[in-house]
Amino acid sequence: MNPLVVEVAATDGAARCGRVLTPRGSYQIPAFMPVGTRGSVKGLDSADLEGLGAEVVLANTYHLMLRPGAEVVAALGGLHRFTGWTGHTLTDSGGFQVHSLRPKVDDDGVTFASVYDGAATRLTPEKAVEIQGLIGADIQMVLDVCASLPATPEVLRLAVDRTTAWAARARAHHDRIEARPEGQALFGIVQGGTDVVLRSESATRTVELEFDGYGIGGLSVGEPRAQMLEALEATVPLLPMDRPRYLMGVGDPVGLLESIALGVDQFDCVAPTRAARHGSMWTSTGRVNLRNAQYARDTGPVDPACPCPTCARWSRGYLRHLLAVGEPTAWRLLSIHNLTFVLGLMGEARSAIASGRLDDLRARTAEIWDR
Repeated sequence: MNPLVVEVAATDGAARCGRVLTPRGSYQIPAFMPVGTRGSVKGLDSADLEGLGAEVVLANTYHLMLRPGAEVVAALGGLHRFTGWTGHTLTDSGGFQVHSLRPKVDDDGVTFASVYDGAATRLTPEKAVEIQGLIGADIQMVLDVCASLPATPEVLRLAVDRTTAWAARARAHHDRIEARPEGQALFGIVQGGTDVVLRSESATRTVELEFDGYGIGGLSVGEPRAQMLEALEATVPLLPMDRPRYLMGVGDPVGLLESIALGVDQFDCVAPTRAARHGSMWTSTGRVNLRNAQYARDTGPVDPACPCPTCARWSRGYLRHLLAVGEPTAWRLLSIHNLTFVLGLMGEARSAIASGRLDDLRARTAEIWDR
């Protein structure tokens, strides 16, 4: 039985809003998932995320299996007790590291050199399922091959074929192992780069394996946004209406709204918090670079329209000072602001879909962010 149920409250074209019902409770869609790579969003704790209204947080299987180790996380009560997070969790499979760390890939799996000590680490579709079962997230992802773009047709074909074969192995293993939380969902992943024919094929083959939800991977890895959206348009209509659709690694405001308009339900990305740590603030009027000297004596908030605690209490001048002297407090305060912006944008999208005005929100956001 599928542990997740999509409850659609309203639609606007292909876009939809509502909730995903889970054994833990539910989360609203469209949803943005902050990225807590090593079990923590950098600079923030679980109470911060609860205060911001985040409902799902992503953790990185590759890093947690190396430090502190999946068995240690399990011994400490699983990911939720380990991190003190009471909301939903999703773990990626390590597949993005196939793109970013360039390990040795063969038909059976991948071999990495640990980023911590260089030791060889083997990951197979079955092993990824077992590790994520021990970590204990609400949703786990299959191991996939994320091809770097641009890529040759041969590279994309191999990525699709290996991802599909690995997905079938993961699906079978997930069904039979006991070392995972009851009701833990498993998402398949669609690959194919920007080739719309391969995207359609990958979506069809992945859906045939009957997953609890579907990730769309291998996009937002350097290709123009127009190509990403074209690939999405070829993919999303082939995914089941009653399952969540998750676009992996997209977090820019325009990309989020354009993808929502095509029917995507949930997203993750490090961009908002990474930008914050470098002083790039996302505001209702566009980007603000707090490192610029013009803000040294600025007594105003980062964004007068923002309801976050950072904007309510601290000035641009003070926050710029924290950045300039390397004070770690800056990471927390500025990350709180940027996540408030992105999570707020998801709330605006849900309201816009419910009122049939998503196109207006898309147009306003593009005017601000694409100028």
